[in-house]
Amino acid sequence: MKYTILLILFAIEVMASVIKAPIVSVDNEKEQATISVDHIDVGVSGFVVHYITPQHNSILKNATVVAFDKAKKIATVKMSTFNALRNNSLPYGKYKPQVGDTVELAFGYSRALLIAPNEEIYHQISKSVHIQWIHPDLFATVLSFAGHPTPLRSDFTAFSNAASVGLLFIYLDKKVYTVDIKSFTILNITDAPFVAKKKQKPFYTRVQKIDANWWGAGSNEMEAYAPHYYKLLVENNKKNKQFYEIVKSHKELSHLADEFEIGK
Repeated sequence: MKYTILLILFAIEVMASVIKAPIVSVDNEKEQATISVDHIDVGVSGFVVHYITPQHNSILKNATVVAFDKAKKIATVKMSTFNALRNNSLPYGKYKPQVGDTVELAFGYSRALLIAPNEEIYHQISKSVHIQWIHPDLFATVLSFAGHPTPLRSDFTAFSNAASVGLLFIYLDKKVYTVDIKSFTILNITDAPFVAKKKQKPFYTRVQKIDANWWGAGSNEMEAYAPHYYKLLVENNKKNKQFYEIVKSHKELSHLADEFEIGK
């Protein structure tokens, strides 16, 4: 158990600090840029910052690491529209990312949401990791407003923007998956040999009922705890070999292994 806790703590300590690096090349048509950085994991997200003056800056784009060259220490980031602070009453600048602008990655990694099947496992994991936990009750409330008793990936993104959460932890079958909540990329998989005798759907929360829409994605009650989260992770981690082996060996979920792009 101590070994498990140390692994989780090490992963958190590595990812806790914001990483800032200037853009060394940019292609605005392809919405890609490169930065020089000693080390970064594929899937870590952040944004591009343009300094108008030394005292004033503007966030131009979301940014997610899509490739990292260890030999050259160059990371490629994919850029997309930044709408976390959207306000239709304010004007938009016409700045485009350029060489010299700053990419800030791992922003919000000091705050996390934990998805667990019951109260006991939630407390076992949350007490083992020194991070600012945002209680799942808040997420359940957001889901109720959206009418989604079955959470969608877009719900996690919306919650990340609203609560400045950078990391998502999901407990599945004696493992904890550390996920960038915006890119939904698995950053780390840690053994956590806790036994989930009872499973609460859609996750442990003290909110007694999550309201549902009449129709649409996410409006149905979740049938089982684990399969839904496995499916969400598979959809966004199709080239993760370690995760592929886990899914392939899972008797009830082996059909999801066909969705991976391993070797393609």
